[in-house]
Amino acid sequence: MKYLLQVDFSYAGPWGVEMTHAMQDLAASIATEKGLIWKIWTEDAASGRAGGVYLFQSREEAQAYLDMHAARLATFGIPEVRGMIFVINEPLSAIDRAPL
Repeated sequence: MKYLLQVDFSYAGPWGVEMTHAMQDLAASIATEKGLIWKIWTEDAASGRAGGVYLFQSREEAQAYLDMHAARLATFGIPEVRGMIFVINEPLSAIDRAPL
């Protein structure tokens, strides 16, 4: 069974290409997280929110990452992080071409 972690938080930028350049090292670090299958980075400059959608091997790994990431974001001055973990219905997701 796989688990989806959805995270978002207030963010003042940078956005787009500047975010890509600024977050390269962070992305490389996230890629090594235990149980991570993939991450999709999300950003919405209009609402001032950023975050990501992650796929993990287990609920425990997703929760451990969420706890660690919220603590890390707090050190960046981002005190409130919304995170939700969902179990994936793989048969239905496969019908709709989910990258599982």
